[in-house]
Amino acid sequence: MAEKDKSRKQNPIQVYFRETIGELRKVSWPTRREVLQLTGIVLVVMIVMGIILGLTDGGARFLLDLILGL
Repeated sequence: MAEKDKSRKQNPIQVYFRETIGELRKVSWPTRREVLQLTGIVLVVMIVMGIILGLTDGGARFLLDLILGL
């Protein structure tokens, strides 16, 4: 009877969730402080990049207006 259980194919969905849970237990989760710090960094970088891209777009538009005489 034990050999019959070994030869039986496992449900792939159950295997997937079992392996996923096992991997999530290995994860080193950040502390609340680390999450807040990293979120702040992301927001600052997004704002700075938005300003840089906005200025670049405005400058390019200005130059095109000068070149095309609009």
